[in-house]
Amino acid sequence: MNILLTGASGFLGKYIVHTFHQDKVVRLGRGQDEDITCDLSTKVPVISSEFDLVVHAAGKAHSVPKTAAEKKSFFDVNVAGTRHLLAAIDKSGYLPKSFVFISSVSVYGLESGNNIPEDWPLKANDAYGMSKIQSEILAIEWCARNNVTCSILRLPLLAGSNPPGNLGAMIRGIRSGYYFNIAGGKAKKSMVLADDVARILNRVKDVGGIYNLTDGYHPAFCELSKVISDQINRTTVLNMPLWIARLAAKVGDFLGNSAPINSLKLKKIQSDLTFDDTKARKMLGWQPREVLKNFTIDDL
Repeated sequence: MNILLTGASGFLGKYIVHTFHQDKVVRLGRGQDEDITCDLSTKVPVISSEFDLVVHAAGKAHSVPKTAAEKKSFFDVNVAGTRHLLAAIDKSGYLPKSFVFISSVSVYGLESGNNIPEDWPLKANDAYGMSKIQSEILAIEWCARNNVTCSILRLPLLAGSNPPGNLGAMIRGIRSGYYFNIAGGKAKKSMVLADDVARILNRVKDVGGIYNLTDGYHPAFCELSKVISDQINRTTVLNMPLWIARLAAKVGDFLGNSAPINSLKLKKIQSDLTFDDTKARKMLGWQPREVLKNFTIDDL
């Protein structure tokens, strides 16, 4: 296949490149090592080749905006970036057979819940979640107009080699000894291996549709922290009693967003948030591996 990939240098992008190493993967992004160098947030790139598959994995995530300008950057990168990519394909005169957009379970706007399906209302009110909703709409409408098979993959926490975001922060915290499980760390969260997401692209490109992807097990914080601590030879992960966490959260409420914990963060940490991937299992033959049994911090 000829594949156009955005976000190739990102966390998931590296797994996609590795999975499709026998195909011709053309990388589009801001870095000097890309095949097509362009900042999608500000420009429409020049595409002069025909591609069987376009995978749009580039995007802004893993940060909490504190200013209007920081909030705007999510829409510049995620929404305008998607619009510019689609405009470039239009201008090229070559339509791909399939378009895959990498989205997020953040579109549901939920802080708690169990087995949330794809038809759940999209009620995100944060910059990241709203920008992903708008980007999904752009991709779906463009594919419908051009008779291109459209796939939307809504991903939870991604696990893999040297992960960014919350999982990366958790690993660093355990390594340095300042990570605490709260009240036993019993809350369950959906996760999925980045490698499994990359592998399912070859199937979803032919089927299309909107899918949640998880490992189906949804590990608890205490289970995940145990796996991480074993890998980095930390014998114990400390536990913070709930009453102490509540006191720390109240102090955090006073200090603002810079605090490591506040009442909102504490509520999220204590709450289950899991998503249903039954549709992917039925339509795609999705058979993911359990994160706890297959996650290694340095696997690439």
